[in-house]
Amino acid sequence: MSLRIVVTVKYVPDATGDRHFADDLTVDRDDVDGLLSELDEYAVEQALQIAENADDAEVTVLTVGPEDAKDALRKALSMGADKAIHVEDDDLHGTDAIGTSLVLAKAIEKAGFDLVVSGMASTDGTMGVVPALVAERLGVPQVTLLSEVSVEDGVVTGRRDGDAASEQLQAQLPAIVSVTDQSGEARYPSFKGIMAAKKKPVQSWDLSDLDIEAEEVGLDGAFTKVEVANERPARTAGTIVKDEGEGGKQLAEFLAGQKFI
Repeated sequence: MSLRIVVTVKYVPDATGDRHFADDLTVDRDDVDGLLSELDEYAVEQALQIAENADDAEVTVLTVGPEDAKDALRKALSMGADKAIHVEDDDLHGTDAIGTSLVLAKAIEKAGFDLVVSGMASTDGTMGVVPALVAERLGVPQVTLLSEVSVEDGVVTGRRDGDAASEQLQAQLPAIVSVTDQSGEARYPSFKGIMAAKKKPVQSWDLSDLDIEAEEVGLDGAFTKVEVANERPARTAGTIVKDEGEGGKQLAEFLAGQKFI
């Protein structure tokens, strides 16, 4: 029987861009370019390696997001994933991590899975809680923050590195894992992979396909939301200290005044 691997990925605003909040205090995605979250590229890479070492496996990438989120799916498909699922619905606007976990869990359940692979966090929200929330909703084991992962005989095994020690963890499939940026560099899509991605299937689902009511997600259904936001102050000119014998003292006074020392 084929090993069914689902990789959850996120389309995020480019961190190098000039990001702003919209009037409803959600990120203004029309004002900045987006891309596949870098941390999710590691998840795609580990899923592909697991599939390559399996007798028979299929890798599906799944995202929840606006129309442009298809770009993130195409990047993952060009890396080597087999097919993609895009959950898109206007009522998803403003959905928080808890609501996102509901949508992902329903979509994963509908798609069918043996193993779900996620990045350790998204590069915009950086919460790192969605894999655990999805595992709880699906009622399957979670093995998170792995720097090494493999699957054999229906068991997923991984290494989690801490500050003082490393743990070896195992879980029976079906299960959910998340991988860190220490799990191995993600491959670059080849020209052949990019061309092949254009022909790979991308399914589109909305909330009705997942039996989710609009009130359960979106900004109104969110457990967390931004209440107040202020623009970051414009960068000011730095302080120049001319060293006329007292430079070290002036520098120390400046650092102390800024509470750096």
